Amino acid sequence: MAYAIIQAGGKQFKVNEGDVVKVPSLTAEVGSSVEFDALLAADGEAVKVGEALGGQRVTGTVVDHGRGTKVIVFKKKRRKQYKKTHGHRQNFTSVRIDSVGTGSD
Repeated sequence: MAYAIIQAGGKQFKVNEGDVVKVPSLTAEVGSSVEFDALLAADGEAVKVGEALGGQRVTGTVVDHGRGTKVIVFKKKRRKQYKKTHGHRQNFTSVRIDSVGTGSD
């Protein structure tokens, strides 16, 4: 089973071919192709990291854009009558991984 570790938006994701991954928001249109640099690639027993990768790329297709679930941020200072509530929803882009480990040689 071939898999790779990619980086998108400051986060790292483990991906296989055919996976749909929610990465932080990208500016690509729905249906367009995107490429990610592989930080690590494995194909069964061989694992390649860093310079041994030789510029391997992971390609995917943008499926859709959306917003995640709401995260509530609540601040309170006891005995001071201070309470503050904020909410946040992170934008994301769903990407279907088409190929793992295509070299750019």
